[in-house]
Order: sequence, then C-alpha cells, then structure tokens
Amino acid sequence: MGTLKSSDLLMNSNKMFSKSDYGKPIGELLSNILRRNLSKTDYANIAARSNISFSTIRDVVYRSNSLTEANAVAIKLLVHAAFENAIAYKLQVEGDIMFLDKMLKI
Repeated sequence: MGTLKSSDLLMNSNKMFSKSDYGKPIGELLSNILRRNLSKTDYANIAARSNISFSTIRDVVYRSNSLTEANAVAIKLLVHAAFENAIAYKLQVEGDIMFLDKMLKI
C-alpha cells in the first residue's frame, strides 16, 4: 500500500469541486459520509487550520449552507480527515471482528 504525500492531496483536492458545485449544498452522500466519519474535534481542528468558522463548516456539512470557493478549502480538508478516519475505523472493526470471533468459538 502506498502512502499519500501532501502534494498528492493538494493536486487531487484541486479537482474535488468544479465551478458548478459552488452556490449549492454539497451532495447528500458526501454529507452523510462526512457526518459519519468526523468528530467535533475534527471540525474544530480544520476550522483553525482553514480560518473558516466551525459553524460555517458544520452548516455546509449539514447542507444548510451552500458550498463556496472560500469554504471549499475547509470541506476539502474534512474529506481528507474523513478518509483517514474511515480507514482507522475499518482497521479497528476488523480487529474487533477477529477478537469476537475467537470468543464465540470458545
């Protein structure tokens, strides 16, 4: 498995949204995935990094505010954080399954 470099993330982030995405809420699927894989701490950290307010980020994720070129910076960072969290959750669940499977076979 290869590792992502920050330059790879920046190049891919530039293609994440097109001009037609701005001025509208993010898609329902993206909203659901972000909500499922992010914590309030993630929102707060990204708000600090991007200089976009916590409430603006939350409102975009919950689709009560539209995506703009300005807040897209924070949403792109959220996508990367959600991806990392999803991988971590997957590994944790796989370990839990192995543990529980052993317990059930006793």
